[in-house]
Amino acid sequence: MVTLFLIPIYILFSVYLCRWLFRWLNSCHCWFQNKVTKIVIISAYIFVSSTVIISFLLPVSPVQRVLKQISNYWLGTLVYIFLVVLLADVGRIILKRTKWISNEKLSSGRTFVITGGICIVLIAGISIYGILNARNIRTTAYDVTIEKDAGELEDLKIALVADLHLGYSIGDYHMEQMVEKINKMDADIVLIAGDIFDNDYDALYPPDYLIKTLRGIKSKYGVYACYGNHDIQEKILVGFTFPGGEKKQSDLRMDEFLKKANIKLLRDEAVLIDNAFYLVSRPDYKCPGRGIEQRKTPEQITAELDKTKPILVMEHEPKEIEELEEAGADMQLSGHTHDGQIWPGTWLIKCFWKNPYGYMKEGNLHSIVTSGIGVYGPAMRVDSKSEICEIHVSFQQ
Repeated sequence: MVTLFLIPIYILFSVYLCRWLFRWLNSCHCWFQNKVTKIVIISAYIFVSSTVIISFLLPVSPVQRVLKQISNYWLGTLVYIFLVVLLADVGRIILKRTKWISNEKLSSGRTFVITGGICIVLIAGISIYGILNARNIRTTAYDVTIEKDAGELEDLKIALVADLHLGYSIGDYHMEQMVEKINKMDADIVLIAGDIFDNDYDALYPPDYLIKTLRGIKSKYGVYACYGNHDIQEKILVGFTFPGGEKKQSDLRMDEFLKKANIKLLRDEAVLIDNAFYLVSRPDYKCPGRGIEQRKTPEQITAELDKTKPILVMEHEPKEIEELEEAGADMQLSGHTHDGQIWPGTWLIKCFWKNPYGYMKEGNLHSIVTSGIGVYGPAMRVDSKSEICEIHVSFQQ
């Protein structure tokens, strides 16, 4: 329902932008008033702006894949087109009311050309930066001390990643970079905290090569993963899903993909590693997945564990922080938030999560939320980063 409501708004805004663009072009040079030139520009604009809907309707194919990739770049650019044009219009109204600049000068063609040029340069600059920034994976380090005995294990190096969103925007380039950086860390254990896929297994290209790349991850105890809210097979349009009667769960090919990539998928269960610490993996809060109607509570999942040993909890969404602390957990490792991914989302995200990003301590519980590797929707990052978390854990009795 939300998507159907937004479509006419999107069309009206697209028409408004097209009109604004032609007014500016006509003011720049008379060449843009040529009929053939107008047809070419309008056709190009309609093509780019409609890729969002066309790629959703087309079946999986090379053409559909290209259109989907274009639409993801367009969605990010559209956010900043809206914000910059809105800022320019509000600024014009303020200047007109306050009369800091004469109405004659404010309404002149020269002022319009200069203002439009500044807007276009600003939009292009932010968008290009956001696209390039999303392709650069960084490393963020944390040092944590857990006051529990882990037997002969005095410290542990964890490589935490999340939100790979493998699909149209994230593929072999990002995975090769990620694996190379993880292996340089010489991590003891690698944890993938959900959203490995981007709602569509058929978007993987090519899946066999991605499997081979991920099999190259090296660590002492192996690679473990949990599923997130996007590790399910469903159609999405501009970030919105369509209601259906069937239970949302992973495509069986997703499960097989992880198995072939030597990634151990844990689902609402705990494993004791090296007789030193527990790794607890929780299913997603909203989409617990196949075979799980309702995930265990923090109390239930730690009830049979030896709480004198360190308990590390991996789950996609950083929820139930207080409950996990009360249940005896020592660390919660999550993703999901993307740290807002693009501004102003990087500000708004702080209103919805107790720990939207980074490190937070709740009693004896250490909560670490990563901004993730990949992107969701707009194929860019502005005021956030793609990252791998390198977590150094010290155990002290």
